[in-house]
Amino acid sequence: MKNGGGRTSRIRRRKLFTSSESRGVNESYKPEFIELKKWLKDRRFEDTTLIPAHFPGTGRGLMSKTSLQEGQTIISLPESCLLTTDTVIRSYLGAYIAKWQPPPSPLLALCTFLVSEKHAGDRSPWKPYLEVLPKAYTCPVCLEPEVVNLLPNPLKTKAWEQRSHVWEFFSSSRGFFSSLQPLFSEAVETIFSYRALRWAWCAVNTRAVYMKRPPLLCLSPEPDTCALAPYLDLLNHSPDVQVKAAFNEETRCYEIRTATRCGKHKEVFICYGPHDNHRLLLEYGFVCVSNPHACVYVSKDILVKYLPSTAKQMNKKISILEDHDFIENLTFGWDGPSWRLLTALKLLCLEAEELRCCDLKKMKPAASAP
Repeated sequence: MKNGGGRTSRIRRRKLFTSSESRGVNESYKPEFIELKKWLKDRRFEDTTLIPAHFPGTGRGLMSKTSLQEGQTIISLPESCLLTTDTVIRSYLGAYIAKWQPPPSPLLALCTFLVSEKHAGDRSPWKPYLEVLPKAYTCPVCLEPEVVNLLPNPLKTKAWEQRSHVWEFFSSSRGFFSSLQPLFSEAVETIFSYRALRWAWCAVNTRAVYMKRPPLLCLSPEPDTCALAPYLDLLNHSPDVQVKAAFNEETRCYEIRTATRCGKHKEVFICYGPHDNHRLLLEYGFVCVSNPHACVYVSKDILVKYLPSTAKQMNKKISILEDHDFIENLTFGWDGPSWRLLTALKLLCLEAEELRCCDLKKMKPAASAP
């Protein structure tokens, strides 16, 4: 028998192929990551646990250098590395934000800073971070209209709402952008374009971590909860892992501890939340192939189509559901219909006499979870 042609050799090759399929390719040698590491080191962060890598299926992410154990801190990013509204207010934009009425929102402050710093190019102290941010995003707001129209109806509705929301965000901010003209030699209309603001909005919406901050008088009273976390935001989502993430007031670092073991040279994941694929695509621009939270949304039209009733009764039932906010988010998941869907179906099947004395609260399944 020729060397390497036996059963044992075939098993070895199969294991090697399987391992290479899931193993990431180290990207720490790339110039943008070298510069990012230098930038982070200057701000008192040096990671010894994770390295940037490219993985099949998830793309760019972070790979473990060693095996990670339950409860281990996988990253501890100093406050000096975080981009928050405090960063913006302390910058050259602070005086203009303080003068503008009505006060800009925390989101507008962050987006304005991102667009301005990106425009600054080599002059921006945040360039190493900006260089590793995606150049484009895949949230519905960035998709072509004909692509959005191919989405399932409930998601398509939400996608168009998102597009309208971002356009309104841009339109209502034009006056504020105009007030920044003294800072730039070029016309602000060319710097703060819709495309530029949409990119910044997606960067904050898809990559920011939750970090509640005290309200600032120069900003609107909307919750100030977003912080951009360079390097940490390379961690991808998996619904199968558990982590604890929060800003540590004692160490002044944003820390993530894993509750799930991870092998050496494997991709390290965090969980963005128990989201179904509609929510993931809408908020982050991707879906999970094996998502335990996946579900199918049932529209009002589908409910009406397959339930026999007189038009008058059906209109009254639909009105009751709408009044109690029970006409949306009706889903069918791996465990069957949700309690919201069951409640809606039960009401729609009531006879006229039962409908007169129904109590929607009592109709909810007893052992249900929201």
